[in-house]
Amino acid sequence: MVSIDLNCDLGEGRTDTAGAGDELLMPLISSANIACGFHASNPLLMEKTVVLAKRYGVAVGAHPSYPDHHSFGRRDMDIHAEELRADLIYQVGALAALCRSAEVPLRHVKVHGALYNRAAVDGETARTVAAAIRDIAPEAIMVCLAGSQMSAAARELGMRFVEEAYADRAYAADGTLVPRTREGAVLLDSRQVAERLVRMIREKCVAAVDGSLVPLVFQTVCVHGDTPGGVAMIREIRHRLAEEGILVAPCAG
Repeated sequence: MVSIDLNCDLGEGRTDTAGAGDELLMPLISSANIACGFHASNPLLMEKTVVLAKRYGVAVGAHPSYPDHHSFGRRDMDIHAEELRADLIYQVGALAALCRSAEVPLRHVKVHGALYNRAAVDGETARTVAAAIRDIAPEAIMVCLAGSQMSAAARELGMRFVEEAYADRAYAADGTLVPRTREGAVLLDSRQVAERLVRMIREKCVAAVDGSLVPLVFQTVCVHGDTPGGVAMIREIRHRLAEEGILVAPCAG
């Protein structure tokens, strides 16, 4: 049977309680990327989100970022490699400690926002990210944009990794994501997104904004719950995957 992992960014609030959105989203996904405090969240919310994931049997991952609460981690930053490494170890280490306390394994690490976008195309940043994950969480799976510099860095360092596609984001012809600042970068029609994802899984490619087909080999798919109608969209995705006989489950890496 064909299977796919559905991952979602959670615990990104600014209060001490998990939001209603997280409560609705958690049963629909197989992996949760939990914010580590640098773009959103705080220690208590991190812990509560770990516990919520445990309740639903969802794989827990760290979602570290640039130190950027103001712009939600979506502003590109020039940070020296040593500082970036320390920032990542600090964030992943904090979530790993909360996981140990809750008796939950830290399954994966996926960097957030602008850091993810830079690591996808910049080899030096990708290697810094990969080395930091290897050093603080050697058993964790690194989540990489399919066909990116992140995948190359993880392979070079001999790490476990999975490649990722996006259900609700537009692609450029080079396989990168269209910047959120561009109109049409985020797809909002639930049925179209669900149908597109089924084709991506079956055909291993996606149509870019210029009409070209981009080859995609991926094991995990990011779905966003914070876009308008996000919960309904993920429910539609689950419905279509079930119709197609595609199992949703965490990936082994």
